[in-house]
Amino acid sequence: MGSEKISQRIIGIMEQRAIGIDSLAEATGLHKEFLETMLKENVYPPLGPLIKIARTLGVRVGTFLDDQKTADPCIVRQAERPSRFSVLAEKNKPASLNFFSLGMGKTDRHMEPFFIEILPESASQKTLSSHEGEEWIAVLKGSIEVIYGKETYILEEGDSVYYNSVVPHYVSCRGGEKAQIHAVIYIPE
Repeated sequence: MGSEKISQRIIGIMEQRAIGIDSLAEATGLHKEFLETMLKENVYPPLGPLIKIARTLGVRVGTFLDDQKTADPCIVRQAERPSRFSVLAEKNKPASLNFFSLGMGKTDRHMEPFFIEILPESASQKTLSSHEGEEWIAVLKGSIEVIYGKETYILEEGDSVYYNSVVPHYVSCRGGEKAQIHAVIYIPE
């Protein structure tokens, strides 16, 4: 799924709820310019801002991601993994993260599981974010750096971390090779 579908869904929900860009910026605490770029240029935002947008619009984050509905259990085969969406640090900059949703289609989910490729570009600009909920990350390949509050942790293959997302945090690649992780994000309703 491309970021253009996500932008279209956000715009559609904004129209349904009669919420303009100024109101969305005020309610989320996000800069109007950031929101305009995200929606007009189809730039996929990091999860923190996306969660704030979903909360303001009164929908689950998964509402922006789902193309189709599936019955339980929701099985995602590696060879059939849904298409990726990339997070860009800024317009005209290379992607820093490639997300593959592993819960797409399970409409009643309370967690958002992902397979994520963390690219070396993620280390260039480390902007911490925070949102409600919890996150669990397991490193499958490579090495990552997790900034959590004022502390920095290095995780290698096989390591995992579980933390409260309300504490400002940032996850980036460590070294010149991309890293691969599984991440599960829980967002309370």
